[in-house]
Amino acid sequence: MKYPLNNLKLNRLPVLIIFLSLAFFLPYKAWPQAKRALIPKKWDAKAKADRIMDKLINTTAWQVRGAHDADMTFDEDRAYIVAEVNDIKSGESSHWPFIYVAMSIVNLKTMKLERIISIARGEQPFENDTLPRGACFVPRIIKKDDKTLRCFFASEEPEKRQSQTWYMDFDIKTQKFTNHIYKAKLKTAQGTFDMQPIHFYDDAARFGFAKPRKTHGLYIFDSFKEFDGKTYVAINNYAGRQNGLAILNKEMDTFEVVGHFNEPQDIMLCEPAVNRLPDGTWLAIIRQDKGNYVFSTSKDGKTWTKGEYRDWVPNGSSSKPTFDKFNGIYYLGWQERGRSVFNIDVSKDGITWERKYRFESRESFQYPTFKEHNGIVWLCVTQGRKERVMFGKLEDLAK
Repeated sequence: MKYPLNNLKLNRLPVLIIFLSLAFFLPYKAWPQAKRALIPKKWDAKAKADRIMDKLINTTAWQVRGAHDADMTFDEDRAYIVAEVNDIKSGESSHWPFIYVAMSIVNLKTMKLERIISIARGEQPFENDTLPRGACFVPRIIKKDDKTLRCFFASEEPEKRQSQTWYMDFDIKTQKFTNHIYKAKLKTAQGTFDMQPIHFYDDAARFGFAKPRKTHGLYIFDSFKEFDGKTYVAINNYAGRQNGLAILNKEMDTFEVVGHFNEPQDIMLCEPAVNRLPDGTWLAIIRQDKGNYVFSTSKDGKTWTKGEYRDWVPNGSSSKPTFDKFNGIYYLGWQERGRSVFNIDVSKDGITWERKYRFESRESFQYPTFKEHNGIVWLCVTQGRKERVMFGKLEDLAK
């Protein structure tokens, strides 16, 4: 009998190659997880993180005793890192009027700390205004344009007055802050107001938020992220355990509240990190005091689901999370075991996650910020008993 393949005048070797190729290809297609893997099988998340920590540099001035909650931005070969600091004792509290805001400038080529500038402290006079007494707290910084960096921070004296978010500008060419200070604004459905906790609270109350009003604790929290040509930021009132999504206007002086996510209100939710999934859905990871992180979603940024636990974060602890996207990959950062362990998991779709880094330190590893500049992801992080802010490279996206 003659087989059809013989009619094609194929010898046995090509036929064998064809069948072996099919045998190899079909099972591979049946294993999509293997194809989607982002992390090599022998990847050691802790060892990789250890090497990163070994190369971090201290950006805190010698006289500083307490430092925390840093943010950063970049211009060409420099990193500009802002943090709340004090020269008296470790730790931080919005009740400490001696806390001030400082900026550290790092040369990215040499990885040397070039300069530290005191930005603002309570009762400091400026050409156009004077800050009131109280802590200068939770600074955030953004590159406004090619010439200017803008630094925001809260000025607060709890239970004595409404806290106020201020901003001031840094001239990149002269490497100096202008001697002027301005009040940031908050826009809600009721109008545009000075950026103070009462107006954020009143807007949330329209949607059923019922926790007590607080005079302080309103912060720009999750730094700044770009979507569809707009700058978004997660804001919160830490003292009042209140959370929301806002848009920063083009002039970068007004934060417009888009929506609130505070449910369930019977647990203490604060300090969220927000990103947008491939299908356009918003996803927020939210810190819970004395409990694990919860997640809330929204189709439009306005109406959010009740927070719920997700399997990929099984044992989170009470600290700031992060949620970023670099080179098409999501990076979800979350704390466990007090503040000595910080995990970073990665995903392409926000559903299936793999462990990329596990930062373990007796010196603590808390409140990190991750940002990309010129193809490199950089980080700044609080270490010690909130004593110093460290800075360095997380990874090169081209490798």
